[in-house]
Amino acid sequence: MHQTTEILDQQAIVKTFREKGQVTIREGNGKNLTLLKTENWKPEMGYDWTFLLFDTFQIRTVCEPFAEVSLDIVDFSSKPTIYHSPVSRVIRSAPIQDGNIRFSLIREPNWNKLLFQISQPVLAKIDHEKNEADSQTELYFPLLGPSTKEMFLGPEGDVKIIVG
Repeated sequence: MHQTTEILDQQAIVKTFREKGQVTIREGNGKNLTLLKTENWKPEMGYDWTFLLFDTFQIRTVCEPFAEVSLDIVDFSSKPTIYHSPVSRVIRSAPIQDGNIRFSLIREPNWNKLLFQISQPVLAKIDHEKNEADSQTELYFPLLGPSTKEMFLGPEGDVKIIVG
């Protein structure tokens, strides 16, 4: 397929994701973004993966229950942010470090729509190697911008800025 488009070829990306359990997209910065089904993750794949969510209600599927203040922090965040939070007890296999997972609510409309089409939390990893990509787009992936923040967000609203 290997086409370059301004927008995401969502149908082709979702089809590849469902068939192979993962898909690699070369985004506008020229970096490869791999999306992986959670159940396909293995420790030898490394721990630098981030759960991508399209809506705040998905937080409860990957994290311990959040207090309203924690949900508000995610909901009203204006910049792309990667959160480190305690993992949900129902998740058996995931890139967990010190009891925490990383997640981000993706608001950029095109990427959000792609995640909505996939309809489940997915793991994402930036691959700095120039390996083969299943699809290519001119769109920039929002977590690769200079304004991306990282913070610890506890279920009770405790917050610690990691990268700000």
